[in-house]
Amino acid sequence: MNVAEVFKNNEKWIAEKLAINPDYFTELSKGQSPEFLYIGCSDSRVTAEDLMGIQPGQAFVHRNVANLVNNVDLNVMTVLNYAVRHLKVNHIVVCGHYNCGGVKAAMQPADLGILNPWLRNIRDVYRIHKDELNAIEDESTRYNRLVELNVQEQCVNLLKTAAVQEAISERGLTVHGWVFDIHTGRLIDLKIDFEKILKDIKEIYNLY
Repeated sequence: MNVAEVFKNNEKWIAEKLAINPDYFTELSKGQSPEFLYIGCSDSRVTAEDLMGIQPGQAFVHRNVANLVNNVDLNVMTVLNYAVRHLKVNHIVVCGHYNCGGVKAAMQPADLGILNPWLRNIRDVYRIHKDELNAIEDESTRYNRLVELNVQEQCVNLLKTAAVQEAISERGLTVHGWVFDIHTGRLIDLKIDFEKILKDIKEIYNLY
């Protein structure tokens, strides 16, 4: 793949869209009303639109290394507030994936320079769930479980925000924790009980 091929592919994509609907881009330019906010990993193998089988305009997307929802990251917080309070999305998905390089790096006892503060968030997830993770003898299984627990904790970080608490209360916004199995292509719903989690943390994180 080179730059010239990218532009050829773009022309082909335009032609395909117009062949189905001559007004496709006219309609697309009128605005967006996505149903989903998707927060995923920056990994080049994991793209929201392909995984979910959706079209442009159906998901507002934020991606970063290891799909983190860090309350001091203005990028993700800006995306979150815009999606929830202005676009009025009805679903927020945090989607991790097995074989995540960011999660694996956080498991290594090594100084990774500028990556250290970012990966500290994942190490904190490991600390919170240390007993469960250390009881898993197989390293690969432990790695996969940390991927899942990282998704769960990032969803909890969403529940700690005023925007999400308000939207849950006023219009039934739903938070979802998913993992993409890169070995099979399947999306896995972790079926986390967020209602219970929100009740448990509301005493401390009650902002709405």
